[in-house]
Amino acid sequence: MIKILLVDDQMVLAEGIKSVLETCSDFKIAGIASDGIEAVEMTEKLKPDVVLMDIRMPNMNGVVATKRIKEADENVKIIILTTFDDSDYILSAINNGASGYLLKDIGSTALIDAIKNAHAGDTILPSKIAKKITDAAVMVSTDKEIKLKKNFSLSDREVEIALMLNDGFTNRQIAAAMKLSDGTARNYISSIYSKLGVDSRSAAMNKIKELV
Repeated sequence: MIKILLVDDQMVLAEGIKSVLETCSDFKIAGIASDGIEAVEMTEKLKPDVVLMDIRMPNMNGVVATKRIKEADENVKIIILTTFDDSDYILSAINNGASGYLLKDIGSTALIDAIKNAHAGDTILPSKIAKKITDAAVMVSTDKEIKLKKNFSLSDREVEIALMLNDGFTNRQIAAAMKLSDGTARNYISSIYSKLGVDSRSAAMNKIKELV
């Protein structure tokens, strides 16, 4: 049995979703929260397996609530279910631990399947949403590249390596991906640190993140 918490400030919509989900014998609706604050409190109290989270709500939005819930219990699966497909919302929700992002025009069968798949550990992103993430990521990446070159005079190769550093690649992974020796990779990384004016990986990552 999959225990589900619904989070939506529009009670009519929440009740409609509840009715749809109750047609599935594998689901139990634990409750309905009307904003992000209630969602955090009810998740702690009711221990649902899956939270269906709206985005735009009073008091605390769905992105912040997602972050708070995942910080308290990383095992809870959170699916954003909203009418908004803004790329900033999508990226923020996924970066804060959401397992998926669905639009409210989804069919009942697809919604039921998505909940089961998220509960099993899958990431749920319809093609339309995935494309928005890809497009946004390309824009952010390109913007970072331009700023790294302009602000710190990094070479094209150094920009590539700096972005890999920022994504959490180890020195050895960078060397393998760029087809460099470990020593050469370290030399590039030392040069990047020097140009950024930092002396550690964490400081470099913080500097790069400040560019966006």
